[in-house]
Amino acid sequence: MHSDKGGRAAEVFVAFLRLGLTSFGGPVAHLGYFRAELVERRRWMDDRAYADLVALCQFLPGPASSQVGFAMGLHRAGPGGALAAWAGFTLPSALLMAGFGLAAGQIAHPAALGALAGLKVVAVAIVAQAVWGMAASLCPDRERASLAAAAAALAVLVPGASGQIGAILLGALAGLWIARDAAPAATEVAPGGPPLLSRRAGIACLAACAVLLALLPLLAALSPILALADGMARAGALVFGGGHVVLPLLEAETVRQGLVTPDAFLAGYGAAQAMPGPLFTFAAHLGAVAAGPVGAAVALVAIFAPGLLLLCGALPFWDRLRRMPRAQRAMRGANAAVVGLLGAALWDPVFTAGVTGPLPFAMALAGFVLLTLWRTPPLWIVLAGAGLGAAFL
Repeated sequence: MHSDKGGRAAEVFVAFLRLGLTSFGGPVAHLGYFRAELVERRRWMDDRAYADLVALCQFLPGPASSQVGFAMGLHRAGPGGALAAWAGFTLPSALLMAGFGLAAGQIAHPAALGALAGLKVVAVAIVAQAVWGMAASLCPDRERASLAAAAAALAVLVPGASGQIGAILLGALAGLWIARDAAPAATEVAPGGPPLLSRRAGIACLAACAVLLALLPLLAALSPILALADGMARAGALVFGGGHVVLPLLEAETVRQGLVTPDAFLAGYGAAQAMPGPLFTFAAHLGAVAAGPVGAAVALVAIFAPGLLLLCGALPFWDRLRRMPRAQRAMRGANAAVVGLLGAALWDPVFTAGVTGPLPFAMALAGFVLLTLWRTPPLWIVLAGAGLGAAFL
């Protein structure tokens, strides 16, 4: 544990609150902001230690950028610093998304309804861009591209969480065979110093995560809040890399369970593109729609908890695990399957609900071109989509 002068939880909170208010662009962009602010400017750690944390968080399920921030707070100021980093980076967008969810049900003006329709169209362009970019990096050969296609087919033919979880598990198993000749994973970096937690603390965190994921399904029938927590925790425990990848699992755990309508889901997802900070705060919107302010808080904590507990559990053992070729191959297969899941979500519910006529299709196509070829920031696409929707939809 590091306790340098100035390594206080308050300092960590202020630094990450600033990042939470200004970090647009998704997990990869967040990692760039972290490096510029905390490695280059503040010198909280060196590049080698930072690369090691990024590698671990890309390997584990959960919100990658939030996990990196949590670990950097732990490195700087201990457990209090870890919680301060998570709170500072997460709360700005979480509060905005919860507020949007609480207000969405009160919207009745035609222009406001049109703006929500425009946000659903924006979601089509955003998810299509995510599928395009992830396929290029995670499915670079025909074997993994085929695996992604098979995962998409499974998710479409077996709707709900069971098909998606099965696709990820089958992807990991297939990766043991089809990814043998792939290039070494990006997790092969130099060690970044001593473990931030003891092995005993790591084992305790892994046990807490296991208990959480085992108990919530048993308690879900007792109340809608517990059912919401169960779905959010399961989604947070199964998503690798964070960001848009969480979309299909969240849709399965909320829309398909009758907790949130498809329109509210897609409008919230579109609004989330205009927010700084982690996309996982979309859970606060879903919780607010499903169960009010309490639902927003429960959903937010539940979706982050598994990934953060797994991170704390893995930190003491990471250096050994990352050198195992089988673990790397399984990870490559699971990543390819995740691309397929996102492709299936692009079709249903994103495209089928967002593109309802010629004008929405033209808007979605223009948004995709602007995002992928013109590198337009997502915030401007969101604002344009909401404006066009208010005027014409």
